[in-house]
Amino acid sequence: MLGETTGTVRVLLRLEGFCVLVAACLAYAKFDLDWSTFAIYFLVPDISLLGYFTGAKVGAISYNTAHSYLGAVASLVIGFVVPSPALQCAGLIWCAHIGFDRALGYGLKYPEGFGFTHLGRIGRIPVKHSEVQ
Repeated sequence: MLGETTGTVRVLLRLEGFCVLVAACLAYAKFDLDWSTFAIYFLVPDISLLGYFTGAKVGAISYNTAHSYLGAVASLVIGFVVPSPALQCAGLIWCAHIGFDRALGYGLKYPEGFGFTHLGRIGRIPVKHSEVQ
C-alpha cells in the first residue's frame, strides 16, 4: 500500500493516541465521574466492528465513524455548552477509547480490509509477490 505510515511518524501518532488516553482519563478523574460507567462503556465504539460482517467497505465506514475524534469532541463540546454531564462523560470515554486504540496501532481503516490503517498495516496480512522487491 503506497503512503503507509512507518517509522518515527507512526511512533509519534501512536504516542499522540496515548496522550489522548491519559488526558481523557485525567479529565474523567478531575470531574469525579463514576469509573464503573467508564468500564461499562469503554468498549462501546467497538460495536462498529459488526459492519465488517457486510464487507470491508461498510466495515471501514462504520469503524471510522466510531473511531474518529470528530464525534467524541463534538460530544464534549456540546456537553460543556449545553451543559450535559452525560455528554461530557460520553465524550471523555469515547476519546479515551480512541486514544487507547491509536496507542495500540489500530488506526482508521481503509476499505481494503481491517488490517489496512492510517497507522500502517496490522495483523497478518499476506504480502503480494509484486510488493516484495
